[in-house]
Amino acid sequence: MPLFSDDLFLGAGATYMGTGNQSATAVISATISGTTMTVVQNLSGDALVVGQYITGSSVTANSYITANLGNNQYTLSQSSTVGSATTMYAAGNALLGDPAPMSLGVGPLGRVYVWDTIPQTLQSANIAASQTASAAGNLTLTAGTSATSVVKSNGTTVIQLDVPRALTVNCSTTARAFTVSGYDYYGQAMTEVITVATAGTAVTGNKAFYQIASVSIAGSATACVVGTSDYLGLPVRAIDAGYVVSVGWANTLARDAGTFTAAATATATSTTGDVRGTYKPSSASNGSNRLVMAIAVPAIAVGPNSTATGALGVTQA
Repeated sequence: MPLFSDDLFLGAGATYMGTGNQSATAVISATISGTTMTVVQNLSGDALVVGQYITGSSVTANSYITANLGNNQYTLSQSSTVGSATTMYAAGNALLGDPAPMSLGVGPLGRVYVWDTIPQTLQSANIAASQTASAAGNLTLTAGTSATSVVKSNGTTVIQLDVPRALTVNCSTTARAFTVSGYDYYGQAMTEVITVATAGTAVTGNKAFYQIASVSIAGSATACVVGTSDYLGLPVRAIDAGYVVSVGWANTLARDAGTFTAAATATATSTTGDVRGTYKPSSASNGSNRLVMAIAVPAIAVGPNSTATGALGVTQA
């Protein structure tokens, strides 16, 4: 994923958070007469500011600076008597509610990806129309409803879908394994083996294909078809449902109660799940219902130390 100009990394800095006194920000040599403190020397640290607590030998507890009088003189909230120059410490700030420091900053920040799509009606045979396979080999692919025949830059002709989807396969006379080869939305080559265990019962795969280059069958069979499902491929990796901030479907304010499948994080094979995850809306797509999904994308996907795996998942296979 690209890095954008507004990606932030707030490094080490005095971020005030929590309770308890801030550690000393200045060490001074000073005298006090009543509520007037005269600084002889700033030994180390920052300049003094209104609100800072002053502590040291013979200094009344909870004394803090209430005014800067100029000429290295300050007014304190409590009266004290410190006749000779003594080492004192400036710590915390009474006016900020005694914040504690968080010196590490907030670290790399993520962002929210808003996925907005209107999936077309699923089709049972829009990739490969019903046909007989006389032997093991490739089926004839034909771009049907909601699919388009596209020639890639390398000269390969593929069937391109409206949105990445898991595929559905079926054959009527015998159980068979189908091997689908193609590409994901980002052009990564991918393969999946989908097995029809019971003749005549359609089976849906786990990987979301955007382009299909070929579908082969392991042996002869009749009424072989390949189509689409409503398991839609997410555009970014989501390894947990907690990253799904919101899901809107069919112009309804209530969160959609569809089916979320987390990204597969193990090394990809022809039988593993989708590397970014999938989502199936609670009702069938129809070409007019809009899906609006907000996905929290962590720093590993978009921050200054982001990786391709963090954004797009493990390498396809």
